[in-house]
Amino acid sequence: MSELRNKRLEAQIQEEIGALIVQRKIKDPRVTAFISISRVEVSGDLSQAKVYVSSFETEDRIESAVEGLSSATGFLQGFLGKKLHIRTIPHLVFKADTAIKEGFDVTQKIKGLMD
Repeated sequence: MSELRNKRLEAQIQEEIGALIVQRKIKDPRVTAFISISRVEVSGDLSQAKVYVSSFETEDRIESAVEGLSSATGFLQGFLGKKLHIRTIPHLVFKADTAIKEGFDVTQKIKGLMD
């Protein structure tokens, strides 16, 4: 599969899962509207997609959201199967992405040094 098509697929998976979160279609109470899908990485053979979850909330809340999304993997893969026009839907693996929080912490430290 070409790299360009792979990137489009990653963007489409990110958009579709993000829309489900915002529309509150995932009924797990651990998955709130305060989380977002920061990026998706699809393997070259389309067998797996790593979905990175981020939030401005605490790391515990992010981990809880990852667990909630992991428990809804079957629902999400079924939904993606109806939306995406590919032969096989990648297995979704959810991971916590703390880059936003780490970036905020670094910014705060830099501000502290400048004061």
